[in-house]
Amino acid sequence: MRERVIIDFETTGLSAMMGDRATEVAAVVIDETGIIDRFQSLMNGGRRIPPCVQQLTGISNAMISRAPKAEVVMHELLDFVAGRPLVAHNAAFDHGFLGAELDRIGAACPSVWLCSLKVARRVYPEAPNHRLQTLIRHLCIETVGQYHRALADAEMTALLWLRMEQKLQHDFALPEVPLELMRRIQAAPCKGLGQCVGSFKRSVSSA
Repeated sequence: MRERVIIDFETTGLSAMMGDRATEVAAVVIDETGIIDRFQSLMNGGRRIPPCVQQLTGISNAMISRAPKAEVVMHELLDFVAGRPLVAHNAAFDHGFLGAELDRIGAACPSVWLCSLKVARRVYPEAPNHRLQTLIRHLCIETVGQYHRALADAEMTALLWLRMEQKLQHDFALPEVPLELMRRIQAAPCKGLGQCVGSFKRSVSSA
């Protein structure tokens, strides 16, 4: 399956387990040609946004009061994802909030997740750090929209993911970069990229 969905949440805080709620979600679909579809919505989870988070994201309590209920947005998001694999930057964060929101509507969280932050640590070890904003600047990728808004962050993560696939194809003479290879890379030792890709190529050629 070559289509994958890049997802990003904005939230009231850092911990879904501590009761923080999603305030905005965006998802973009990519294939080998680039971004081919988009979904974005504010969402009202019934929890107020602290002033510091409002300042960071630009999402206000007034905006959330007019937004669709979280359960409505989650059903729409599941329809949009349609079982495709998910990618996020620092995926543990987004996975936690998606799982918590889906629990509230009795839906299962998608099981196939990949983390662009983990992959980037192995593909770009020379980067100053591996925050999304830093990587976009390091790779001279044109900024899309405003950081800390879900659609802009999802789109920039998508562009980062595509750039990493292109680098892997070029550096290791790969005809394509399967999701299984990215899954192995994100779990490999940070200095073990070449060994990981070599092992994957051998396993494919012997299959």
